Amino acid sequence: MTESVITEFSGSERDSISRVYRYGVSGVRVMDSHDRISRLYRFDPSSNTMTENDPAQPGKILRRFVFDNFGMLEETFSFGQPPRTFRYEAGGRQIVMREGGDYGAVGKTFSFENNGVAETAFGRDGGIERVYVFEPGGGAITIRSGGWYGDVERKLVCDRINASVFCEPEAFLQFLMFTEKSQREIDEAIDEEVAKIRGVSSPAPGQNRFAYTGQRHNSEDSRDTGGIRASGNPAGRRSSSRTAERDDGDIDFIPDAASAPVNTSRRPSAVRDQTGAVPFEERWQSATNDREELSVGRSARIPLDERFRSSRDEDHTLTTGRSASIPLDERFRSSRDEDRTLTKGRSAEIPLDERFKKR
Repeated sequence: MTESVITEFSGSERDSISRVYRYGVSGVRVMDSHDRISRLYRFDPSSNTMTENDPAQPGKILRRFVFDNFGMLEETFSFGQPPRTFRYEAGGRQIVMREGGDYGAVGKTFSFENNGVAETAFGRDGGIERVYVFEPGGGAITIRSGGWYGDVERKLVCDRINASVFCEPEAFLQFLMFTEKSQREIDEAIDEEVAKIRGVSSPAPGQNRFAYTGQRHNSEDSRDTGGIRASGNPAGRRSSSRTAERDDGDIDFIPDAASAPVNTSRRPSAVRDQTGAVPFEERWQSATNDREELSVGRSARIPLDERFRSSRDEDHTLTTGRSASIPLDERFRSSRDEDRTLTKGRSAEIPLDERFKKR
């Protein structure tokens, strides 16, 4: 049987191939843009499993995917990566992905609709993260970000295979596993695009992709001493011998970063040189000689005993108020003599039948 080929393009245009999937009976080989095997998947129909193997060591299993009537379980053999479960819900029209096992937190949901699958990430308040649109005729699958009318993220063109076979939940899970991108693959794609924009080759492993790759110069060439270079050349020239003997275009660091910071003060250089030559002891001596001594205040001549004498001699005894001379019986006599009997109001003289006659 001839294997099928699924070509993945970045964006909507078919001029930038990002990956190629060679889909056969025994498994799937994922090729990168340079036609190198980046992933290797093998099918085992007898145990209803699919495994991801190391391309460098095909016998080494990196992940195992176990399918059953309720969904799929992903078993990972990498330290620090929790397993994921994909379970069918809503009569098989929805797949719920949980991180950490059957009782883990819901990570994503995949809802099957008429013309594709909508992927919703947990925490987006029901907002669609991306959709998988199955084009009419089964010739391609378009992945859009943000919704059904969002920007085209990827486009997968099918050859010798109909894309409609992945509309079923079990087949879609298989398709989802070998087409998803890891963070490492996303970073490598970004590095390659940056290299294309700069017009240089891809950065070496371990090299920062944002590092400056142009010609570098010695820190002494850029240091200005009163308008004359340290090498004796005028300020607008560089020593050709120094540039010739220093060729560090392949080194990923900036030499000037280790040099002493340049003084950016706006004061004239002559003034800075004069103040820097004055010793600290001489500066401090001149400052202390010009300082005026504080004179003793007039209040310091008054003895403490004389200061607080007036406060001690004052009589602080409180006098009795005039109200204290009024006896208590006289104070409350008027309140006891008052007649507090309440009188009947005028409304009490109106008979009840007359009151409610109008109602």
